Amino acid sequence: MIGLYIHVPFCNGKCPYCDFYSVAGDDSVKEAYTQVLEKQLAFWAEKLAQEGTPPKADTLYFGGGTPNLLGASRLSRLIRKAQECFGLEKAEITLEVNPASQLDDFFREVFQAGANRVSIGLQSTHNTELKALGRRHTAEQALATIDAARWAGFSNLSLDLMLATPGQTTGSALASAALCAELGVPHVSAYLLKVEPGTPFWERRTALTLPNEDETARRYLTVGASLENAGLKQYEISNFAWPGYESRHNLKYWHCEEYLGLGPGAHSYLNGKRFYYPRDLSAFLQSPTPVADGEGGTLEETILLGLRLREGITRYGLEKAFGEEGRAAFQAMEKKCRLYQSAGLLEADENRMALTPQGFLVSNSLIAELLPD
Repeated sequence: MIGLYIHVPFCNGKCPYCDFYSVAGDDSVKEAYTQVLEKQLAFWAEKLAQEGTPPKADTLYFGGGTPNLLGASRLSRLIRKAQECFGLEKAEITLEVNPASQLDDFFREVFQAGANRVSIGLQSTHNTELKALGRRHTAEQALATIDAARWAGFSNLSLDLMLATPGQTTGSALASAALCAELGVPHVSAYLLKVEPGTPFWERRTALTLPNEDETARRYLTVGASLENAGLKQYEISNFAWPGYESRHNLKYWHCEEYLGLGPGAHSYLNGKRFYYPRDLSAFLQSPTPVADGEGGTLEETILLGLRLREGITRYGLEKAFGEEGRAAFQAMEKKCRLYQSAGLLEADENRMALTPQGFLVSNSLIAELLPD
């Protein structure tokens, strides 16, 4: 079972922190894009079948951009086409949605088409913070969007929160997290703001009122503890869920499982190979041609992605996947980890190794130190 990802690159405007690929698009462009995606789903299903890989998927994720701007009827067509080509029996089908008014009919139509999970870009429950982030919705619109999704039948909801943003305090971040818990949503993604090169935030980074590293760390740990206390258990660096409500699609990435991504900027991992489509909508509409991106599922990649998860990695898992090389890699890492254990950054024994929430804060440098030479 593979995962399917469909990138919807359309947006009403670029948020100043965003470096995802997104463009404006009128109705004719959106229709043309939908038709190309329908053809691509059929093409890849036939290609995989010819290669001897059964074209079956158990997750479908629409990311963006702003997927709801494609419209309920087009998204429903793509869901039905994916079901026709890849089965999607008992699949998790997720739509990313930005809060907006009048989404009641939208949610009803996509729910009837088979969508069963919604990820809503809440970001904050404070209008001043939303304005500082360049968001075009209000906290009140976000709450109305949550209600509309529930009225349509969605119970599997995820809310995005951003931490360490301009003007945010630890108190306001905790208030946003507390409201997520009070709303009874089963999944929250709490991301630290990263000021990316090429974005408007990067251009005026020296003028932004952002917390220092120590305060950022405290905010991340404090909000994480608050979500944990509310029953949303941390299962990945930035993700918290009730047991059983973890994102099945995103877990495929972190478990090094296979997935097919369609759309400009979308990445894939199939049959040991990684590839992607260039971030160019015009090129994708004219002739969607993926670009090779090297080998996937290597030992190093498996360790890197596995240590993003609270479950971590195991000796058995590495040995099962890579034989003696995997066993030796775990042993080599085990010898390096005692210092980090005593500092509270790592949990490890002879069978398992995992980063703690404190370790997640320095995960890039920590994992680099732990990797076998």
